[in-house]
Amino acid sequence: TMLSRAFPSILPVMTKDEILEVTKMYSVAGLCQDRGFILERPFRSPHHTTSRIGLIGGGNNPKPGEISLAHRGVLFLDEFPEFPRSVLESLRQPLEDGKVTISRAAGSVTFPSRFLLLAASNPCPCGYLGHPKKKCLCMPGSILRYQKRLSGPLLDRIDLHVDVLPVEEEKLTSNVKAEQSDVIKKRVMLARNKQQDRFKKNKTKTNGEMNTNEIRQLCVLDKEAIDMLKKAVSRLSLSARSYFKIIKIAQTISDLENTENIKMTHIAEALQYRVKENE
Repeated sequence: TMLSRAFPSILPVMTKDEILEVTKMYSVAGLCQDRGFILERPFRSPHHTTSRIGLIGGGNNPKPGEISLAHRGVLFLDEFPEFPRSVLESLRQPLEDGKVTISRAAGSVTFPSRFLLLAASNPCPCGYLGHPKKKCLCMPGSILRYQKRLSGPLLDRIDLHVDVLPVEEEKLTSNVKAEQSDVIKKRVMLARNKQQDRFKKNKTKTNGEMNTNEIRQLCVLDKEAIDMLKKAVSRLSLSARSYFKIIKIAQTISDLENTENIKMTHIAEALQYRVKENE
């Protein structure tokens, strides 16, 4: 949760087009008032009791929901499995398309919803499953029911899955300086500039938005990277969606390291972020 709230500090500065897109959304929602242009990327963190209309948008006179207010920014869903399943499932299409269409008898309206989804959840109801020092008190059945609240198709649309272990006491009390946000942000900006150059002739703006044709045309893998990916497809029975997702993630890792091509190490890192079966 703390990492997610710190995340906006490393995001790249918005372009003029993005500033206009975000400001339009807040204007339609009646949230601009005297604020003028929205210059910083949105960070929206709705409570898990938020309704489907509150998250997706709607109403008699359709207004943008949280996913559109998070457009070009971050949507943070803490206690992810605590959201009603129907609300979570409504995220699937916007995550896929980057937009949401709300239909009413008088017609329909489409709002943009190209956001970064950050979701945090415990591994089990008590929160201690896999903890190195504390014992999980949950019954196997309750763990399974808790994890089944998140459907496979929804999890498949989340690109990076990371287990975060408790920070050791020694590290909490040490004086070792971690990498500062402004240093990371410079690296992110360089990576985003590479992407702008890559897509200057396309409507696509980021690696995450690439379609399969763009991936084939624009992503160049070293021979070792290709060999590793082929082995992963065979051994892990990767779907076509997973195959292309891994290449997009590896391309982003390559951009952050400022390398020309995707290397074997980038594929290896991308593979470790995929959702694990039977967790």
